[in-house]
Amino acid sequence: MIRAALKSLLGRKVRLLLSTFAIVLGVAFVVGTLVFSDTLNRSFTALFASTVGDVTVRPVNATTSLGPSTKTVPAALVDELAALPGAARADGNVTSFGVYVEDADGEVIGGNGPPAIGANYSDAPAAGGPGLQLVDGRAPSGPDEVLLDERTAEKAGVQVGDPVTVQLPLGAQTTLEPTVVGVLGFPEGGSLNGATFVAWDTATAQDLFLDGRDEFTDIWVTADDGVSEDELAEQARGVLPDGTEAVTGEVAADESADDLLEAIGFLTTFLLIFAGIALVVGSFLIVNTFSMLVAQRSRELALLRALGASKRQVVRSVQLEAFVLGVLGATIGTGLGVLLALGLRAAFASFGLDLSGQSLVFEPRTFLAAYAVGIVVTMAAAYLPARRTSRIAPVQAMRDDVALPESSLRRRFRAGLAVVVLGGLALAVGLTDVVDLGNAGWWTGAGIFGILMGVTMMSPVLAAPLLRLARATYAAVFGSIGNLAGQNSLRNPRRTAATASALMIGLTLACTMAIIGSSAKASVDQTIEENFVGDYVVRGVGFGTLFNPAVADQVAAVDGVADVVGQGFQLVETQDGGDKAVASLDPAQVDALALRFVDGSAADLDDGTVIVSEGFADDEGLGVGDSFDVRPPAGEQSWRVVGVFEDNPVVGSVATTFGTFAAADYQPLLANVIVFTDEVDPAVEQRIEDAIDNPTITVNDQQEFAEEQREPIDQFVLIIYALLGLALLIAVLGIVNTLALSVIERTREVGLLRAIGVTRPQMRRMITLESIVIAVLGAVLGVLLGVGFGVALMYAVRDEGLEVIRVPFDQLAVFLGLGVVIGVVAAVFPARRAARLDVLKAIATD
Repeated sequence: MIRAALKSLLGRKVRLLLSTFAIVLGVAFVVGTLVFSDTLNRSFTALFASTVGDVTVRPVNATTSLGPSTKTVPAALVDELAALPGAARADGNVTSFGVYVEDADGEVIGGNGPPAIGANYSDAPAAGGPGLQLVDGRAPSGPDEVLLDERTAEKAGVQVGDPVTVQLPLGAQTTLEPTVVGVLGFPEGGSLNGATFVAWDTATAQDLFLDGRDEFTDIWVTADDGVSEDELAEQARGVLPDGTEAVTGEVAADESADDLLEAIGFLTTFLLIFAGIALVVGSFLIVNTFSMLVAQRSRELALLRALGASKRQVVRSVQLEAFVLGVLGATIGTGLGVLLALGLRAAFASFGLDLSGQSLVFEPRTFLAAYAVGIVVTMAAAYLPARRTSRIAPVQAMRDDVALPESSLRRRFRAGLAVVVLGGLALAVGLTDVVDLGNAGWWTGAGIFGILMGVTMMSPVLAAPLLRLARATYAAVFGSIGNLAGQNSLRNPRRTAATASALMIGLTLACTMAIIGSSAKASVDQTIEENFVGDYVVRGVGFGTLFNPAVADQVAAVDGVADVVGQGFQLVETQDGGDKAVASLDPAQVDALALRFVDGSAADLDDGTVIVSEGFADDEGLGVGDSFDVRPPAGEQSWRVVGVFEDNPVVGSVATTFGTFAAADYQPLLANVIVFTDEVDPAVEQRIEDAIDNPTITVNDQQEFAEEQREPIDQFVLIIYALLGLALLIAVLGIVNTLALSVIERTREVGLLRAIGVTRPQMRRMITLESIVIAVLGAVLGVLLGVGFGVALMYAVRDEGLEVIRVPFDQLAVFLGLGVVIGVVAAVFPARRAARLDVLKAIATD
């Protein structure tokens, strides 16, 4: 039986090739995702290990989500720490963020997420290895000399001896033009993962970032030979003043890496979800393929039964073929997954996350997962067709007119309807707060999956009216050839619907994302239109970029500017350990923001107090007079609530004063400046830009601001479409495979049609029309489900600021048209094969 199964497999290489592609693509996505995520984790772990000393001495609560605070440690502590019995040396560090480098065209390098770091140069060894080292040139000396990391120097187009323009976030002079005297790099491999790094000598860094104070952001203490990090940290704690702490390099690196990896952990989940989608869609293709192959081999398998093979042996022989196919698909898929990981690394580099300095990481679990997925999915998909075959009586199967027994369509419809109902209930639990059963995301996902599977089970019945309509339309338009194409689609509605279901899933998700993206952009437009105050907004480039408060004064002095309102921004740690975005304002300027208070007033806003939005107040149970407990760099504080205002995205959920931020030891930086002008005039906007003259800061009117807010939504939707393209590719392969096997199955029929006068073009037209029916069926079901899911999801988040539900009918029309295109393209190979069959050989086929 084993030899027979293997010979059968080798005898049908072409028939199984397209099924192998489904496994290859599904496994490739799993492998690519796991390799990329492991590389991402290893890269950040290694990076943070190279940015800490054996022991790091720092102020308590010194690090905030947007960079270091104003807290420092005294320089005199360096000598005390260096004198510890277990210390080999101690080095003080000065670090600041928002230090940008310009390229030759005056464009900012970076600014898309990874930080722009400015620091003093030190050759102190890092805990996790050598860290950044001088690989070219010499150390800087004086305010006119700097070092750049290799990637930044390359992107800026500068070498040792060239001048470079650097923008600082604070200081009397924010634009500098020093000379590059050296380049820093990782000689043993590694990178800054897209961050930029500029270094001065220590005295200059203190002048630029600490107002000339002889202090440091933190101190690295290097352990002497034979001294552990824990021993050295304990020694350091004995000489530290109040307000400072000593942590081992391992702890400091883990703190930084864990926070970041948790923040970007959604990438792995996000990509694995699409790997699962690819596998689900691929499973339809495999089930369809094995159903048809086993049906075509029913006589062969019956002969084996007649020769003494048991039902179990027949099932096992088909499972053996599936196992070999799974191993082959997993092997090829693993290789393709490595290429996909390289592609993901290159794609994310375009968004600022540059991992080019980190080699790909291959963990054993990646290969175990690849083969487990490839083999298990294939064998599971082949089991039901094999089991159905084993139930055919040997004598019955040897008759010419015998086909595999089909499950009752009514029974399938009832089962599918039950699954749809259960999926709908799960979706309702996830999208509403009527019943709280835990993680809403999992319930939502389970509900969508259940509805998709239920509709798939019901699809042979749901498809019948469309297939009949297609037959009648084809007969009217294309005559007898169209009638034959329609009848062929109706001949096995289960197979037709199963093939269409693969396309249905891909287009369902595509339509859902189209509605979410369109609705999100419409909501952004409405929010900006209703709440945009002023005529222009001045903001930093990239996410979370803060800038010098002096910019507000520069803008206020521009001719034609009537008033300006500056806003700060910080992610403040709350008592429960989470982060909350808090804005800072001048209390005298709150009225200009047109806030509508439901309790309290802006007049009571003062240092140590906050005003909160109505939605946030309801969620947190806060009211006027209550305390908002936080943990800023200065330590635990309670800010009193003095006002509750109607939700306003300009201010956010919580706002306080600049003085409150200063007392909390945050750096005095602005997130944006709202500009009021005497009249909206492009000349005024140009004067504002000229006054700022800083590429790290942008000036937008309402339309430009809205476009900027819509851009990340468009990018996200495009990424989703690109990933869904994999599912659509598998769906196309499924249609090709079904039609190709159908042509093989109908070889004698095709030969007879050609013998009675059907021409080759007519034969190609018939196969193409069959393909279009399958694709349009999948497209129609996908669009209908996608609209339902998209509207339901947007309705569920209407209280999160996404109040507009917009159905992009133009995009839905494109998806329906795409179904026709897919049908035509998928039919090319099967139609060509059918048309080229030798008539006499086809008629003689057994």
